[in-house]
Amino acid sequence: MKIIRIAVFLFIGIGLAVITTIYFDILQQKTNAQIPTVAIATVTGSPLGSVVTVRRDIDQDSINVRAGPSAKYDIVGVLIVGQTVPAQGRTPGGDWVQIFYPGVPGSSGWVYSPLVSLSGSVAIVEPPPTPTPRTTPTIDPTLAAQFILELPPTRLPTFTPPPPLILSTFESAVPLPAPGGVPIGIVIIGMAVLGFFGILISFLRGN
Repeated sequence: MKIIRIAVFLFIGIGLAVITTIYFDILQQKTNAQIPTVAIATVTGSPLGSVVTVRRDIDQDSINVRAGPSAKYDIVGVLIVGQTVPAQGRTPGGDWVQIFYPGVPGSSGWVYSPLVSLSGSVAIVEPPPTPTPRTTPTIDPTLAAQFILELPPTRLPTFTPPPPLILSTFESAVPLPAPGGVPIGIVIIGMAVLGFFGILISFLRGN
């Protein structure tokens, strides 16, 4: 019986030793997996430097970020009201400010200075070359002539003048005396007097 007990205790001890060894091996593997094999960059604090903040008193919700200091350059992004970004430089006149804007060529863009507030001082930088103006497409006259339809000229109506207007004239029934002659009234009165005397003489002869 004593030998059996010793054997049982010995078996239990060996089992515990094996289990403990396996547990520590697994723990060591996990620890080694968490240790990086490359150097870890140390994060050190650095001053933000000069920044620009989009003004809140402007009458718009955002401003354009352009590829150069002029409205002739393409728009590469936007900044919302109140947004703050690092400033990198400015134009000689101070009308445009260069900002750090990742995601675009050179990681920089330009904003119009009256729309932002600049904190700190920045150096004057050389603006990028002026963009090449876009070519205006021209129409091939030979090709355009194929689509031009020649319409016959519209004949205008001819104008026929009306016949001349003929005014009717009326002749007087009683001839007018010639200039310088006896008035027509005296002639009529004279004939009436002669007729009256003729009637009177005929009446007296009849008696």
